[in-house]
Amino acid sequence: MDTINVNSAEDVAEVVRWAAADEEALEMVGGGTKRGLGHIATGDGAPHQLNLSALSGIALYEPEELVVSARPGTTVIALEQALATEGQRLAFEPPDWGPLYGQPIGASTIGGIVGCNLSGPRRLIAGAVRDHVLGLSCVSGRGEEFKCGGRVVKNVTGYDLCKVLTGSYGTLAAITEVTLRVVPSPARTSTVMVSDLDDAQGIAVLATALSGKSEISAAAHIPADVENGCEQSLTAMRLEGPGPSVEERLNMLGTSHPLEGLKVTILDDGESGQFWRETRNVVAFANNQNCTLWRLSVPPSQGPAVTARISQKVNARWFYDWGGGLIWLEVPEDLSDGGAVLIRDAVAEFGGHATLVRGAEQIKANFPIFQPQPSALSNLSNHIKKAFDPNGILNPNRMARDG
Repeated sequence: MDTINVNSAEDVAEVVRWAAADEEALEMVGGGTKRGLGHIATGDGAPHQLNLSALSGIALYEPEELVVSARPGTTVIALEQALATEGQRLAFEPPDWGPLYGQPIGASTIGGIVGCNLSGPRRLIAGAVRDHVLGLSCVSGRGEEFKCGGRVVKNVTGYDLCKVLTGSYGTLAAITEVTLRVVPSPARTSTVMVSDLDDAQGIAVLATALSGKSEISAAAHIPADVENGCEQSLTAMRLEGPGPSVEERLNMLGTSHPLEGLKVTILDDGESGQFWRETRNVVAFANNQNCTLWRLSVPPSQGPAVTARISQKVNARWFYDWGGGLIWLEVPEDLSDGGAVLIRDAVAEFGGHATLVRGAEQIKANFPIFQPQPSALSNLSNHIKKAFDPNGILNPNRMARDG
């Protein structure tokens, strides 16, 4: 595999036009921190690697308009630091999964985050990445440069291609610039931490808190022994906003019926920030690279039932985010199928879908990484792929072995 480095959108278009003409496959890479997510792109022979890391930097930042445009190779940490100088942030709380694949922390790029549609704990109230993408500049599989969306929501007319391209894993187009909506950072952040609840109790507390008036911005339940050195479970609820508002909502939550008689502690800004960074980056499962790691999306009320069903058959570890709707689940490396059959059967019974985030190549080769689509949806996806990339040269087979 040879590497092609590019420095501009024009360079990207030129390379893609050449690849399309010669039917040469291209694997697009930025920081390389998410190459383990999905299949490594393959084609007829070893694909060429299109390195977008040098296509970086903030192209436009208008704090008063709450909008920022950045090139795909811009690291998330650099973008967040620039926003922080103006008291702003990315609402969708992008995670850094590099350590899950043995990569260093801090190399994740905004192009990869948008391409994979990865959101952190604040997705509960802020929505996914695609809900904050205002515009994209891209190069299609034909080598044609195009733009979709704009710098304000009212500029978006017709088909919302930004939502189609966000989360397409680079299989439809090469992103050369992304424009995002940003939001002000809160004056205060606090986390209510409840100890020693089982899964069902913890998820019930989160559900009650989320349905109340406390405006919870993140909700997670970490069973005992998942966090290093923690012998008790942790049920966490985050509150953000102006200081007086957070204080009032803390009092409201602290005196609510579900928390009466429970072991409650309050984490303020520093400790709270550290806890949620570790949660969004899945630090608890970053150490053992050989274990298979799954990401399950289920109805929050069914989360404990799903994990109970799975743990009856395999020795698994897990924790819950998004109020119980997101389950991170780790199974031992000695399972030949990585737990795929058991996990997908459990998800099918209770509703939802499962993604294989980390696993041995043999498991990836024999079992779908992403939740299999119904035939009608799969056909639609294939039609969209052919419309953007008729020769199938962009990240071929990244999301499925057959395309």
